[in-house]
Amino acid sequence: MGLMGDKARLLETRRLVEAPGDGSHRDDQDPSSSGPGGPVGTAGTREGSESSCATEAADLELETARRRAAESGDPASLSRLGALLLRRGDLDGAERHLRAATAEGDRSAANNLGVLLHQRGYADEAATWWRVAAVAGSAAAAHALGRYHRERGDEPAAEYWLRQSAESGHALGAYALADLLEHRGDVGAERWFRSAAERGHREAAYRLARILDGRAPRAAQDAANGLAAGLGPPTGGRHVNVAGGDTSVRELRAAAAGGRRQDGPAGEAEQWYRQAAARGHRRAALHLGTLLEGRGETQEAARWYLTSAKDGEPRAACALGFLLRDAGDGDSAAVWWRRAAQEGDGNAANALGALHADRGEPQQAERWYRAALDAGDINGAYNLGLLCSEQSRTAQAEQWYRRAAYAGHKEAANALAVLLLQNGDPAGAEPWFSKAAEAGSVDAAFNLGILYTGRDEEHLAFQWYERAAAAGHTDAALQVAMALLRDGAAEDTYEAERHLRIAVRGGNAEAAFRLGALLDRDDETRGECEEWYERAARHGHRRAQVRLGMLVAQRGDAAAAAHWYREAAQNGSRNGAFNLGLLLAREGREQEAALWWARAAEAGHGRAALRLALLAARRGDLAEGRLWCAQAVELGPAEVAERAARLRDALQQELSA
Repeated sequence: MGLMGDKARLLETRRLVEAPGDGSHRDDQDPSSSGPGGPVGTAGTREGSESSCATEAADLELETARRRAAESGDPASLSRLGALLLRRGDLDGAERHLRAATAEGDRSAANNLGVLLHQRGYADEAATWWRVAAVAGSAAAAHALGRYHRERGDEPAAEYWLRQSAESGHALGAYALADLLEHRGDVGAERWFRSAAERGHREAAYRLARILDGRAPRAAQDAANGLAAGLGPPTGGRHVNVAGGDTSVRELRAAAAGGRRQDGPAGEAEQWYRQAAARGHRRAALHLGTLLEGRGETQEAARWYLTSAKDGEPRAACALGFLLRDAGDGDSAAVWWRRAAQEGDGNAANALGALHADRGEPQQAERWYRAALDAGDINGAYNLGLLCSEQSRTAQAEQWYRRAAYAGHKEAANALAVLLLQNGDPAGAEPWFSKAAEAGSVDAAFNLGILYTGRDEEHLAFQWYERAAAAGHTDAALQVAMALLRDGAAEDTYEAERHLRIAVRGGNAEAAFRLGALLDRDDETRGECEEWYERAARHGHRRAQVRLGMLVAQRGDAAAAAHWYREAAQNGSRNGAFNLGLLLAREGREQEAALWWARAAEAGHGRAALRLALLAARRGDLAEGRLWCAQAVELGPAEVAERAARLRDALQQELSA
């Protein structure tokens, strides 16, 4: 009987057919594809079922198949018996029955005979029988044949047979075709990943989600995360991302924190992540967790992280640790970080190091930073540099910074440059600042601005300040605004205001004061200027406190004015002390006013010295008056010096009379 004989004889028995590897590299195997030469099964059986009932049922099924094969001798019965024996590992018995069924034209038997021969190591002969079955219309055999050709580098033949399988609705064929097309960069891969995913292939669902996720729009990340205020490396936190390999937890969390739309590609990606995760795909569960965490749904995110971590995904264990830490449970976080670190996750090892460092346990911190470095995470070297720097082990800090910087760690390069500059080596510092800034370190760009400012190279300084400000560095934005205001061009005023508004977002009191002063020039914006003065004043900015005092005094609120003048004076402002003296004098409290004027005069305030001279003259203390006049003449300004000189001469005449 030929292969194209009676259709009843060509019906395939339901089975789990495994074929050679498809060339994809993944750590999560789909349940429907368990590896080259895997088991062959029948309908209703599940791998891993060890109960006595299942064993008895399998034995009964086998005996029934034996009896039917013996009684009828038809190809379908022989094929079914061969498949059952193959699943049980009885290759000799299976081969005899499969060859008999194949000889009678049963394509299922031809396919399973190929599987059996592949398991025995006869791949080429296996391919011969797969071809026979595939030509007869077996989608499973076409899939196996396609993978056989791909393993041998014959991609055109592989694509032909995999496409035959995929177009017949075979999930494994669709997945293997998609994997081949994606390897080539062919956009058609998405279609076949989708086809396989819709048929329940979890790895296809995951990879489809990754494609859609990469297409989803994200909000811009704050490039100035952890910015240093002033010249120095960032110390607000330790980096804990993993170097190399798949996406790190830090990168996943950063992407999630950037915000995503829940419709469009991102929403569809989430659906496929959910499908794959529900079918036990640990990486899908990890990515689903990051999506949920990015939306603030931390409870569900934690559940998926836990599922993934229990399935052996160290990055999920690490991410779960971060969630627990953020919830204030550092001890539980440490448990999961330790578990991930012991599985080689450098991210988790760095997190453990930071935890011990924050607890004042530098030896434990160093141990885990070294473990992170051993795991290939160069951030371990950077963190060791930070740790040594905090302990004043400068030489060792420099060594670790250099190691990380030579490996391309931009913040380590910036920290190394700062260390060299502090040690009096600006020539050595500059190239490291430049390297870090060109690599995207916002701190380094700002520090280059400081370096060039110190050399009076204002044009270069402005360029680097502007670059850092564009990336969100608030202190750099202040420097840009100050430079624009210094130039005094009318067209620069708007840009200066824009940069000042950026700077105040970082809580910079100087920026708030300067924004207030800029708005104070225009009657239409004077109301807003008081708001910025007050913000700066509440942060202890003395000039803002004086200006705010003057504004409220103009409104007749003497108590509020006195409060702000006193705050400024106590912070060392001579203008605040002088103005407070004026306010007290108007209230008839000249003795108290004199105390504040004396403080202002001792700090170099000429008008305060002149006021004290006038007070002394009115009291008849001519000698003291002359002394204060002499100080006022010395301190100025010119108008005050002129008046003080006239008063001094008059007092001299009185003393000489």
